[in-house]
Amino acid sequence: MLKIWGRKNSINVQKVMWAVAELGLPHTRIDAGGQFGSLRDVEYLARNPNALIPTIDDGGFILWESNAIVRYFADKHGAGTLWPADLRVRADADRWMDWQATTVQPPMRPVFMGLIRTPPEKRDMAAIEASRIEAEGVWRIFDAYMKGRTFVTGTSLTMGDIPVGCYLHRWYGLPIERPKLANLEAYYARLGERPAFRTHVMMPLT
Repeated sequence: MLKIWGRKNSINVQKVMWAVAELGLPHTRIDAGGQFGSLRDVEYLARNPNALIPTIDDGGFILWESNAIVRYFADKHGAGTLWPADLRVRADADRWMDWQATTVQPPMRPVFMGLIRTPPEKRDMAAIEASRIEAEGVWRIFDAYMKGRTFVTGTSLTMGDIPVGCYLHRWYGLPIERPKLANLEAYYARLGERPAFRTHVMMPLT
């Protein structure tokens, strides 16, 4: 059976678990990382020398990097759904997955780490605010793009929605000021209608 290592409150694990739930894949998830430790164990490092989560074992095939895992599951199990049949639509979904990694994550991480995982007395509020402003600019780009669209590539959920959607939940969960962006809010509401998103992504930030 498919095995997944990673704790539930990791955003990268959430990507994988959301994809697994959308596809209905039988699996076993093993808590790892954070308070669960084990990432420096010899056995785990043999699977993932980066000592990060998630890592999967799919019948002896070991894979790490969350977006790569989502692509793998989509290709293997989601042809025509998470993995679009049309090459150009698939490339579009793929593009937004990369955009999450290269453009969304860099400004979002300092805000999250500063406000959620750093004690108040140790926070650099100037740095946090600078990153918040940068992140707001990024989400404004996505808000404009989503005008007239239901999901990232059109009318159906694809792999492209998963990394972006996870970070969007984080954006709305952070204790910060946010502009009212109608397209973004409508998209987030649509994701919230999906049981897999509610179960594996819509949880308190910790």
